[in-house]
Amino acid sequence: MKIKYKDFLLTIIMPVFNEKETIVEIIDEVLSVPYKKEIIIVDDYSNDGTRELIQKLNYPELKIILHDKNYG
Repeated sequence: MKIKYKDFLLTIIMPVFNEKETIVEIIDEVLSVPYKKEIIIVDDYSNDGTRELIQKLNYPELKIILHDKNYG
């Protein structure tokens, strides 16, 4: 059986904490991978503006989970 990579969905789970200065660059790098993908960002209660920044991003591949406290 031949595998058709176009039929796969690559899921990337990206835990973040205080990544305001780098998060957009990192997301752009991940999005450049030539596969169908979704990125699940789990923010662990960042306090440097990361939470606010990622909520403003408009990427259809992006799903955001915000913790209500820092879980470490």
